[in-house]
Amino acid sequence: MRHTCRGTINLATANITVEDSCNFIISNGGAQTYHLKASSEVERQRWVTALELAKAKAVKMLAESDESGDEESVSQTDKTELQNTLRTLSSKVEDLSTCNDLIAKHGTALQRSLSELESLKLPAESNEKIKQVNERATLFRITSNAMINACRDFLMLAQTHSKKWQKSLQYERDQRIRLEETLEQLAKQHNHLERAFRGATVLPANTPGSAGSGKDQCCSGKGDMSDEDDENEFFDAPEIITMPENLGHKRTGSNISGASSDISLDEQYKHQLEETKKEKRTRIPYKPNYSLNLWSIMKNCIGKELSKIPMPVNFNEPLSMLQRLTEDLEYHELLDRAAKCENSLEQLCYVAAFTVSSYSTTVFRTSKPFNPLLGETFELDRLEENGYRSLCEQVSHHPPAAAHHAESKNGWTLRQEIKITSKFRGKYLSIMPLGTIHCIFHATGHHYTWKKVTTTVHNIIVGKLWIDQSGEIDIVNHKTGDKCNLKFVPYSYFSRDVARKVTGEVTDPSGRVHFALLGTWDEKMDCFKVQQASGENGGDARQRGHEAEESRVILWKRNPLPKNAENMYYFSELALTLNAWEGGTAPTDSRLRPDQRLMENGRWDEANAEKQRLEEKQRLSRKKREAEAMKATEDGTPYDPYKALWFERKKDPVTKELTHIYRGEYWECKEKQDWNSCPDIF
Repeated sequence: MRHTCRGTINLATANITVEDSCNFIISNGGAQTYHLKASSEVERQRWVTALELAKAKAVKMLAESDESGDEESVSQTDKTELQNTLRTLSSKVEDLSTCNDLIAKHGTALQRSLSELESLKLPAESNEKIKQVNERATLFRITSNAMINACRDFLMLAQTHSKKWQKSLQYERDQRIRLEETLEQLAKQHNHLERAFRGATVLPANTPGSAGSGKDQCCSGKGDMSDEDDENEFFDAPEIITMPENLGHKRTGSNISGASSDISLDEQYKHQLEETKKEKRTRIPYKPNYSLNLWSIMKNCIGKELSKIPMPVNFNEPLSMLQRLTEDLEYHELLDRAAKCENSLEQLCYVAAFTVSSYSTTVFRTSKPFNPLLGETFELDRLEENGYRSLCEQVSHHPPAAAHHAESKNGWTLRQEIKITSKFRGKYLSIMPLGTIHCIFHATGHHYTWKKVTTTVHNIIVGKLWIDQSGEIDIVNHKTGDKCNLKFVPYSYFSRDVARKVTGEVTDPSGRVHFALLGTWDEKMDCFKVQQASGENGGDARQRGHEAEESRVILWKRNPLPKNAENMYYFSELALTLNAWEGGTAPTDSRLRPDQRLMENGRWDEANAEKQRLEEKQRLSRKKREAEAMKATEDGTPYDPYKALWFERKKDPVTKELTHIYRGEYWECKEKQDWNSCPDIF
């Protein structure tokens, strides 16, 4: 548009935003801005729709004109290069033809000389040699002719197909660019629609802060519409945040002005401490309804490991990975029951149910836990209430690895070292826990081992997040040889099976099936005793065992979630208590992590700043260790690498794997309150 009237706005670069029910704005991002008002909301929407369509056409026409110009220049350049290449090939073929003519000329002369030699009276041996040389010269000339013909064919093919190859290459480039733009545009549109939907939601009348919020809501709408740039900060424009009046304070998010709290944080901590002394807490501050431009963060993360991607706390839940690992003990009573079993096969059924129960807390938990700092610990002392106590420690940072040890006075010990590897694949996130879990029963000496399955988080970019578990688990009793194979069936849109299905079979060392397991990893697990009939195969017996309802035993059933769990990160009753403040813990305990505590109490801006400070402190500590190791190498002096404080890395006697095993002394140090050996990580 070279010749335009003064005040004209180019639609291809225009920004069209809705101000309220009747008003909308058109601007070019500079000096030209028009505030327009329609007679009604329907009329305004018709105008906005028509302008958006016109803008799309203008952008398309502009792109086509640019592409056509580029194609002409590119095609002209490619054509010149192609002509130069063909000229070079032609000259080379001409050189080969000249060489071929010379070979033919000299070859003919050579054959003539050889024929003259044959006419002379020479010994018989010489005649034979001359004939061989003559034949070889003839073959050489035939080969050179074939080579020249092949070169001519190659040149003709290059001339014929060069244009096709050029078009195919250009088509692939265009397709790749279109796919990238489509994915980005789809993510933008989804984010835009989500913000528009939330902005249009009417707040409940009885919600505190809803009075007089219409103006704020309008301002929020303006901010949401203006945020479309991929290079923006992590946080989107503010939205209206409503909190129940019983919390006593409002959350603050990035770009949200903080509201003064009715209760100070110190008073809250005192209140939490008093509650902890009396009884376990049953609620935490509600999670705010706070949007985030996911694409602006995720677009550069495809193919990377999740633990190496800097994330704001908006993606997190106020628990660390060590606390999530401790949640495996939520249904510890299954191990208590297993410890009382006299039959090893029945005991294996309860161990299998315990294995499945550890996934029940993940069905709605789409937020990621905090990555623990190196040396961070978490203890859970439930010796008086439930008969067990547990300790976790982050023993490695890259790759992230956590060691866990739990022991119960009811006759069992659970230990594991889990390394988390994860990959973001664009549409889904795969989380692969690596490591072996050990469960030992003291009375019988039965030692069970198994590994975890893969967790997949779907709809990372577009749609509602949902979690699935898939894979197989083999639980082995290393003393008796009994085995249990559990199959986590992946969800499929086309399957008629129940979602999140888990099946299993408990077999003795000979492979004979004694129990069949059936259920889902988010609800319950049932056990059926397989009736072995004489003269019939095991398959019929297993089928009849499933049908025999009288043999059905409910091994495990999920506890209901607490009231209003959807507002508290879908935490279970155990998860709600894990971050409650407790006195006497180690200074490296996750409860004392400041960014996690700030996030739980709603101060997200400060939590993000504190998270960056802790990560930078950890990086400096790592660089210091690397410098000391390098200096020790140069000086030829011994250097001890980082070692965990409460766990020792050694070969497991059962699996023969190198793993971290609890070395003891933690609970003794807690009793003495001797934490001098703990590092300063917070």
